Amino acid sequence: MLSERSILRLSIAVTVFVAAFGIIIGLLSGSFAIVFDGIYSLADAGMTIVALLVANLIASSTASGSLRTRLVEHFTMGFWHLEPMVLLLNGVLLMGAAIYALINAVGSLMTGGRALEFDIAILYAAITLVTCLAMAIFDRRANRRIKSDFLKLDEKAWVMSGGITAALLVAFVIGYLIQGTSYQYLSPYIDPLVLALVCLVIIPMPIGTVRQALADILLVTPASLKQQVDEVAQEIVARYGFLSHRAYVARVGRGRQIELYFIAPTGWPARKIEEWDALRDEIGQAIGGEGPDRWLTIAFTTDREWAD
Repeated sequence: MLSERSILRLSIAVTVFVAAFGIIIGLLSGSFAIVFDGIYSLADAGMTIVALLVANLIASSTASGSLRTRLVEHFTMGFWHLEPMVLLLNGVLLMGAAIYALINAVGSLMTGGRALEFDIAILYAAITLVTCLAMAIFDRRANRRIKSDFLKLDEKAWVMSGGITAALLVAFVIGYLIQGTSYQYLSPYIDPLVLALVCLVIIPMPIGTVRQALADILLVTPASLKQQVDEVAQEIVARYGFLSHRAYVARVGRGRQIELYFIAPTGWPARKIEEWDALRDEIGQAIGGEGPDRWLTIAFTTDREWAD
């Protein structure tokens, strides 16, 4: 069973191949749409490499060994904060590339379009479409087990690339079929027109990822997680006689950061440390999700200022 990092490495290798293939075929056929497809793939490969580096750091920081010790010494709060940064940068970069291509496509339409070799373009589009669909399906099946935001974004990138290529394939086939007919004068407009339409479709696609990544960076409290933690804390308050509680939660990439403060009445009898630890274990089990991606802090105090 492949790991997240192995799948990302495979995706990088395939993406670089598709990108190089697209740029070469685009130059040979005279299609800026194909060249853009290749450049788009290169940008995606670059961001996947960054995602792989972050995934390696997160895995190393939660594993055992000397490397983890060295990393923890310098990054005691972990590397979760890097994940939404990479997702945000990736989404913005892909949207920016599509906007730039749209501007170029509109400019080409206004200047009479461009001629291209449709037979070479069709061959490229067919091969690339099959590759994109195969990688998207592979990512989706693997991510059912791994549940990684990086793989989810990689799958989305392959779907977007496949959508671009499918539109190119349809347009190139139409352009090939109208050669030698009364509609041949439309041929120069096919490449920039389909590029413009594809860009209009794909520009909004990363918006959801960008919005979630921005929320993680800004530490926006997830409503569902806050509600779950509050319900557990309120039950503990009622059962053990605390006055109230304060909960602070955030989602940072794959990590969940939870801080819980329980306000105890003054004059409570002393308890053993083991008893407080047992109560913390009970609260942690009730919250759930124990693992390397959960950062849980539970404190007990009679001073509300420590909790507010």
